Amino acid sequence: MQGKRNQTTEKSILEVAERLFLEKGFASTSTTMIAKAVGCNQSLIHYYYRSKEKLFQLVYEKYLFTFISGLTDIGDKELTFEERLKHCVYTQFEMLQANPEIVFYLINELTTNPIRLFAIKEQIKTVSSDILQLIGRELQIEINNVNIQPITPIDFMLNIFSLNAGVFLFYSIAKKLSVFTDEELQALIAKRKEENYRIILKSVLIR
Repeated sequence: MQGKRNQTTEKSILEVAERLFLEKGFASTSTTMIAKAVGCNQSLIHYYYRSKEKLFQLVYEKYLFTFISGLTDIGDKELTFEERLKHCVYTQFEMLQANPEIVFYLINELTTNPIRLFAIKEQIKTVSSDILQLIGRELQIEINNVNIQPITPIDFMLNIFSLNAGVFLFYSIAKKLSVFTDEELQALIAKRKEENYRIILKSVLIR
């Protein structure tokens, strides 16, 4: 029973830290805040995670890996290329839609705290390299079959990233400036998912 309670507390600390990091950023979130929100003392945070930096690293890794991992679905041989592309675009878009502040958070922490990201730099490079190789193989098959135009894996990946991330970077900025109502923002986002897929597909199909 004690072990189960410990696991619950450990999970709660990470979940609360994640929420506060997204809301306030790393610098404005303290272990005191996290402990108070969880209902535990600070010593438990240090016991489970050693430091606020470790908590940040885990949260940042989670979102960064989730942000790029949807592209691995392009290797699903049960679907046509168009279906696989749509699934990749939609999977990433829906992840961001469920967590619309992620893009702003990732960019903000990357630009304001680059030293703190050094610990996960090699992991990100490895994952990105693996995904680029997978995308490259799948694209080459379609190019050889004259189904799509020649395109490099990095250009293909950037097309998806920039269109999807751009929507939610705009969302975060517009929300902070109160440029649109929540209803207007949600309506705009709802239209962009299909539009992003259409733009990417059109960019690679043989004309």
